[in-house]
Amino acid sequence: MKEELHYIGNKIQENARQITLNIPNVQDTQHTQQLDKSGFPLTERMAYRDELIGYLGQALCGESVNEQVENWSIKISKRAIQFNVPLCQCLRAIAAYRTALWNTLTEELHKNNFSAITMLDVSKIIDPLIDKACGVTGNVYENHSNELMEIAYSALEELSVPVVPIADGIAVIPLVGAVDTRRASLIMEIALQEGARLNVEHMILDVSGVPIIDTMVADQIFKIVNALKLSGIDTVLTGIRPEIAQTIMSLGLDFNAVTTKFNMKQALHDFGFRKQ
Repeated sequence: MKEELHYIGNKIQENARQITLNIPNVQDTQHTQQLDKSGFPLTERMAYRDELIGYLGQALCGESVNEQVENWSIKISKRAIQFNVPLCQCLRAIAAYRTALWNTLTEELHKNNFSAITMLDVSKIIDPLIDKACGVTGNVYENHSNELMEIAYSALEELSVPVVPIADGIAVIPLVGAVDTRRASLIMEIALQEGARLNVEHMILDVSGVPIIDTMVADQIFKIVNALKLSGIDTVLTGIRPEIAQTIMSLGLDFNAVTTKFNMKQALHDFGFRKQ
């Protein structure tokens, strides 16, 4: 049995290029055309195919190739991403190795009268490796998508914290949406950076667009106000709606240390803005 597996493994390695050339024959024409249009060089794709087929042959000869297959999957996935090859196309390409390989093995089965149990053992070795390649590829694509989402989310978060200068030394931060720990840190960072850049002395922090102010949100607001105070910027908090004020009182939160105004209009009026 072991000798038969070695024989098949060696045959696969010897005929790696021929198996590689047969891969497009087991793929549909549309899939092949899409790969060609992606710009992923055919010579490079062929080299990757040769490499994986070689690993599969080595595995049948008793060598451990799990690490090599994993590294191969990471490399080809990153290259495919560079050429904007969709995940489904990449997985279909890897699945084609299985079909092309079994076409060759079927020929060897007929020529050498290998037993069914031998072919089953071949399947037990090869199939998990191809499945591993597909799994690693999926992980690489998922990580790439998460990175893109993180970049987009960060950009969106920054846009959600505008610091609007309205006069010399005075700026407004109108907050809209929920405030969690992550966003509060971003608000603090941008407020300090823009406050220093714009030489702000008074910052109006308007929370009328924040739907809920609970203990956690209030604590984050206190931290922002204190950080600005340490930087020499006085903060005026506006937009605390009546129902929010009742919630704050029921929670026992102390806003006495923070300058508050009913709305931004009142705060601007106190800073000397008058309707002409």
